[in-house]
Amino acid sequence: MSVPRHDDAPSPRRYGETVFRPEQSGEAERIDLGGLAYDATTLARLTELGVGPGWHCLDVGAGTGTVARQLLRRAGVASVLAVDRDVRFLTASPTDGLRVLEADISAPDFDPGRFRLVHARFVLMHLPSYRRMITKLCELVAPGGVLVLGDAVDLTTAGAPSTPYTEVMRAMWEGLRNTIGTDVSWVPQYPRLLRDAGLTSVAAEIHVPPLLPGSPISRFWAQTWDRARASIVDTGLVDEATIDAAVRSLDSSECAALSPGLITAWGWKPEEALP
Repeated sequence: MSVPRHDDAPSPRRYGETVFRPEQSGEAERIDLGGLAYDATTLARLTELGVGPGWHCLDVGAGTGTVARQLLRRAGVASVLAVDRDVRFLTASPTDGLRVLEADISAPDFDPGRFRLVHARFVLMHLPSYRRMITKLCELVAPGGVLVLGDAVDLTTAGAPSTPYTEVMRAMWEGLRNTIGTDVSWVPQYPRLLRDAGLTSVAAEIHVPPLLPGSPISRFWAQTWDRARASIVDTGLVDEATIDAAVRSLDSSECAALSPGLITAWGWKPEEALP
């Protein structure tokens, strides 16, 4: 598990610059594997919250657009504005009702409007100013709308027996913290953070997909470790051979470990007071 750091502490680089570069071959596939592992859970929660026809939605850090497109095709929402710092994967497959905006959500002038749903998944964990970003995203929710945020939570590796898998997972969090500022130590605080931001009817849930040979989540971690290999090794906690052993373990029926999961937290913006 990564070491907690100050909310506004600077990170050396940013997601997509030194690690998980969008121009790197296979990056869209890696992102889509994460979608295959988590999209059904995300869409089920959004549907349960009532997201559907007539809703105008904002999907922050939309990646390849799997959530945005399913909101349109399956939930039947009116429109989705999909935002990312690099939109090459979003523009590659135009979809009716999908608008694409290339923007940095942490920029002071980022203000794309107000939406009944504002959603972000696996975004704020990579940003040092997560408290400020929660406040900012709350401001983009229309009165009566809902903010839904999800990030990674690791419930096992800190106290699990030492295996190549747990050693590499621990080293990955440390390496990503050192290189791009990723920090998941604060993520379990999401419900309180949303309450502090002024939202009501706040709740949260956790989904941990099973590590099965050939499963999307197992393939996702193998590819993620491969792309972050240099930062993992640079921690000094593991070597290349340990990473290779951990990758092999993911494809073995003998693998007995928990994957990091997804915390999804949500809260509603109060309706404006009547005059």
